[in-house]
Amino acid sequence: MLRGAEPRRPNILLILADDMGFSDAGCFGGEIDTPNLDGLARRGIRFSQAYSTARCMPSRGCLLSGFYSQQSGLEQRGNAKAAPWVRFLPQYLKPQGYRTYHSGKWHIGGAMPLRDTGFDRSYYLGDQDRFFSPTRHFLDDRQLEPVKPGDGYYATTAIADRAVEWLQSHQRDHSSKPFFLYTAFTAPHFPLHGLAPDIERFQDRYRQGWDVVREQRWQRARKMGIVNCRPAPLEPGVWPPWNTSDADLARRIGAGEVMRAVPWKSLTPEQKQFQSTKMAIHAAMVYRMDAEIGRLLGQLRAMNAMRDTVIVFLSDNGASAEMLIRADGHDAAAAPGSARSHLCLGPGWSSAANSPFRLHKSWNHEGGISSPMIVHWPAGISGGGGLRRTPCHFIDILPTFVDLAGGGKAESKPGSPPLPGRSLVPALARDNTIPRENLFFHHLDNRALRVGDWKVVSAGPKGPWELYDLKTDRGETTNLAEKHPDRLAEMTRQWEKLETEFVAQSKQPGA
Repeated sequence: MLRGAEPRRPNILLILADDMGFSDAGCFGGEIDTPNLDGLARRGIRFSQAYSTARCMPSRGCLLSGFYSQQSGLEQRGNAKAAPWVRFLPQYLKPQGYRTYHSGKWHIGGAMPLRDTGFDRSYYLGDQDRFFSPTRHFLDDRQLEPVKPGDGYYATTAIADRAVEWLQSHQRDHSSKPFFLYTAFTAPHFPLHGLAPDIERFQDRYRQGWDVVREQRWQRARKMGIVNCRPAPLEPGVWPPWNTSDADLARRIGAGEVMRAVPWKSLTPEQKQFQSTKMAIHAAMVYRMDAEIGRLLGQLRAMNAMRDTVIVFLSDNGASAEMLIRADGHDAAAAPGSARSHLCLGPGWSSAANSPFRLHKSWNHEGGISSPMIVHWPAGISGGGGLRRTPCHFIDILPTFVDLAGGGKAESKPGSPPLPGRSLVPALARDNTIPRENLFFHHLDNRALRVGDWKVVSAGPKGPWELYDLKTDRGETTNLAEKHPDRLAEMTRQWEKLETEFVAQSKQPGA
């Protein structure tokens, strides 16, 4: 239950992973060692039906603006930037007395953290292709010198270093004020770059292959009560259209690479060895992120701030089927996971990481948009380990934080569209359903709408609309479009109406 209001407004720590699968963490069914996330879940609550937007930039735009990306203009297309009427989360919290901090990935088009969105301090990592030696990173909006190769830098640790620094400086200089800290890790986004001891920890864990791992994760998540659906089958005919060509990947990486989500038994011994190593690196990246989260928690304990800090953990989208070689390229002679390698998880392991759901990052099927969500707040939540089954979305995070901060119902600027999200505070107390008309999704040419337990979804520019009853089929295995044509037609009409309204709103000049 939710305890009585505390005299001091709570601190808020928002932690965001990048391309982490729904079931990667142990507390969501995974076999990766994530003791800190598992501990937060054990003492807090997990939302089993939390949704992102399926991609990096629009998800971050939702979190910080409270609007769908089609409304705010922060959809991942071209030189996207926010509509002039958009307010960002620090601009809501600072009038409530908060100091606001950011460390990690940014990806808010056309904006800088301090100048444009109101953060007080920021470490902005603008180069995600080099975990060991980024060329673009910024401190308080000022670009720093590129990191020299071999100097010991690792992005996940560096992001945590700055976050801990912000907490320490807050305790030293602003302890009378509550804080908002947004820590946006770049892990486990490609390239698969991990620390050698962490990779070694998982080196033998994935030799059984993605079919077995997918099944085991589904069974554990079902036993936990997180899902009650059948798992989705592998879909070897689906992959991101922007992937590097099969021939080029084979030439530049080698015969061990596998470009499709085919049955594990169909792979050669060389492919099985190489693919199990790739998943070991992905697991190592998640494990290291969890360890760095542990450092943040340790700093909160040192400040005697754990009790009064609301911690929310999310992933910006599902695991990625992308297969690309960027930045410094790939040296086939380099150790996999090292700075000179450039590998991607690919659709086989992405299907396992998103188990038991369908498809991957960028798609609006459940595998692309379902986020593991953990909320931990000792002063406000009792009865740890509970589940919350109400559907929710990244658009709900801003109104929830404003509500917790004492700002009441979050309101957009006068003359601008109303915020579409809902405060999740009522669901912190018990497993309540947050009432809403629908949840909207559109990224690239992938579209979806959820109304109650019903969902319509379409993949690609010419993909037909599909219809699913998510109450029993979040795996999206049984298309009910032909059985319920009237429901399908009505929901697709709703989607078209919302799309038209949202795009028009993004073009409003604002008051």
